[in-house]
Amino acid sequence: MKFIELVIDESQEFFAIDAISIVSDPAIESEFIALKNQKQKIQFKQVNEEKRLLIGPALIPDLPIYRQDSNGEEFYVYFSKKTVRKAMELFSTQSNQNNWTLEHDQNIQGLSVVESWIVESKEQDKSALYGLDVPVGSWLISCKVNNDAIWEKYVKSGDVLGFSIEGWFMDKFQVIQNNEKLMRSIEDLCKTHSPVRKDIV
Repeated sequence: MKFIELVIDESQEFFAIDAISIVSDPAIESEFIALKNQKQKIQFKQVNEEKRLLIGPALIPDLPIYRQDSNGEEFYVYFSKKTVRKAMELFSTQSNQNNWTLEHDQNIQGLSVVESWIVESKEQDKSALYGLDVPVGSWLISCKVNNDAIWEKYVKSGDVLGFSIEGWFMDKFQVIQNNEKLMRSIEDLCKTHSPVRKDIV
């Protein structure tokens, strides 16, 4: 079976990660944790509030993700640590924290990424506090859910279990082939057109 490394085309970085979706069956096979009914002390008074935070991985490096094309051909895709970091950085710098969908089908409002980080150490990372066992290089997010309907109907009911990214990626091999083809075209163009000499009199 074919394994394809997906990368972000540097000439198309604007299209990298458009949104994150909350889904019932995350392709990365890792579920988020819903934090709720937490008691906190805030300036001399006890407050009981639902935090409505979802914490989990958005992308895990080198994890084979099963896919099937329109012809029925089965294959796996994966992301390197470098691509995972680049995806996280572009997601944040392009201000996509409030872009969310439900099951990659319906745009939803009232969700926001409030934390985003790359796991640097399994033992010392914040994810370990929540019992998440993800490899170094994973992109984790914390999402605040301010949408009552989404929280009640999908999160509390357990209908959605994880995150799934939405974005534009390319097959690394295809990017290399395209770059080689472009270089050959430039070389051919240079060979067929000799430099024009301009004499100054």
